[in-house]
Amino acid sequence: MKIEYDKDVDALYIRIQENQVARTQEISEGVNVDFDSEGKLIGLEVIDATKLYSLADIFNLSTENLILDKP
Repeated sequence: MKIEYDKDVDALYIRIQENQVARTQEISEGVNVDFDSEGKLIGLEVIDATKLYSLADIFNLSTENLILDKP
C-alpha cells in the first residue's frame, strides 16, 4: 500500500496495488475509486483533501493488526 499527497492539486491517493486503472468511479463529490480490468480495487483518490481533512489528519498514519505470516 502506498499513500501519496500532491499539494499542488490538493489530492490524496491511497494505492492498494500497482495495477493499471481500467475504470474510475466517483463515489461522492471529489472521492474516486479506481479498479483494474478484473474489477479489483486499485486505489482511492480524495480531491481537495484539505477541505475535508486537516493536514495533521492526512499525515497521522498508523497501522493495526498487520501481522504477516511467512509461508
